[in-house]
Amino acid sequence: MAIRVQSEPFDLSAELADFGAGAGAIVTFSGIVRDDTGAMVALELEHYPGMTESALTDIADRAAERWNLTDCLVIHRHGRLAVGEAIMMVATAARHRAEAFQAAEYLMDYLKSRAPFWKREIGRDGAGSWVEAKGSDEDALTRW
Repeated sequence: MAIRVQSEPFDLSAELADFGAGAGAIVTFSGIVRDDTGAMVALELEHYPGMTESALTDIADRAAERWNLTDCLVIHRHGRLAVGEAIMMVATAARHRAEAFQAAEYLMDYLKSRAPFWKREIGRDGAGSWVEAKGSDEDALTRW
């Protein structure tokens, strides 16, 4: 299992080169910074080093145990990210596809609502506004 919080971009193909050897299924997800309004140029993410890695590790440990994963990778970026850049990735490996898919969905849901990142949308004018938590993200946790 690997958990990384980094400012640098990552290469999805390179990350998967040695991932999940011997697994029957590998599931990946990559989140991209999107602009729903047409007015955003970047997203700034802040975090507390140490605290964030610990929280992500706890989430991944729970997924690995619950679905008997053979491998798990979580990468989450911080800093200023332009619209269209990859913000995070999750990869899960398991003997069977259902376990890998469910674990990946669990990780994505918990990372979205429980990972300690603070996000600020930066507009074309350079002004920023903090992103509020969404009720739909909290609702997604109820299935777990």
